[in-house]
Formats: sequence, structure tokens, C-alpha cells
Amino acid sequence: MGCYNASPRGTMTNLTGVIRQLQKERKRVQGEMKRLNAALAALGSLEGKSKRSRAPKARRPMSVAARKRIAAAQRARWAKWKRNKRNK
Repeated sequence: MGCYNASPRGTMTNLTGVIRQLQKERKRVQGEMKRLNAALAALGSLEGKSKRSRAPKARRPMSVAARKRIAAAQRARWAKWKRNKRNK
């Protein structure tokens, strides 16, 4: 009667090779992550400087008449949309 695994040494050799390959890939990815982190850090420092130099936008107040015109136009758009929806 034969053994289930006919070549156990071959399997172990194969697993060892897979482990080595995975370790090599991990080392490569870690190096790439280090480069990506350095690039992000450099870009992050640039972003911080540009935000500080930009002055905040001042909001301009809207007159009551302008708000009423905008509201009336929006009500007209809604009424037109509802009318078209009912006709379909």
C-alpha cells in the first residue's frame, strides 16, 4: 500500500521556494511603499504651504431682492418640472 503523498521532499522544496518568492515580493513592496510615502510626504508639505498663502474668500452678501428673484425662478422651474411629469 502506497503513501498518500508519494514525494514529500518535493512538496517541501516547492513550499520553500514559494516562501522565498513571497519574502522577495514583500521586500520589493516594502521598498515601493517607502518611496510612495516619501513622495506623499513631499507633496503634503507643498500642499500645506499653498493653503497658507491663499487668502480666504470673502462672502459677498446677497440682497433681499436678489434672494426673492432666485427663489421665484426656482419655484418656476419646479412648477414646470411637475407640470411635465404630470403630462407624461
